[in-house]
Amino acid sequence: MDVIEAILNRRSIRKYTGEKVTDAQVELLLKAGMYAPSAVNKQPWHFIVFRDRKIMDEIIKIHPNSRMLEESDVAILVCWDENLQHDTGYGPVDCSAVTQNILLAAHGIGLGAVWVGLYPRLHRIEGVHSLFKLPGHVKPFSIISIGHPAEKKEFPDRYKRERIHFEKW
Repeated sequence: MDVIEAILNRRSIRKYTGEKVTDAQVELLLKAGMYAPSAVNKQPWHFIVFRDRKIMDEIIKIHPNSRMLEESDVAILVCWDENLQHDTGYGPVDCSAVTQNILLAAHGIGLGAVWVGLYPRLHRIEGVHSLFKLPGHVKPFSIISIGHPAEKKEFPDRYKRERIHFEKW
């Protein structure tokens, strides 16, 4: 799949068939994530891959908009390490790029995925931090719910010329 096609056609997929996502596919998604740019190339990320239904159920209790985890086969928790980030505030920026890379890679290999936001909601961050027993310097940023898509979404026109400015406002 062409990269421009992937960017323009990727959609947040919240319904899945139940078919298993292979370990090789998960490994490829993680590799794609790790090729994201980061400030001063510090690569401050850590990942937790999980399939445990009990964990997914607990996340749904913490995060009211994560019900798609009920159907997903696998999910990836993306975290940043405060000890590895370039400077305060860069971890979430770097993890945004990681999350987008994983979403695009999932789409590129025929999987469906959706970004389940944790950051900057303190209640969600604290709940997930506790659930996964993360060290104090490791902060949860996002969860990516992944599965084989059981829905197809229309292509919306998101290009808004009126928001483009040249040289000055």
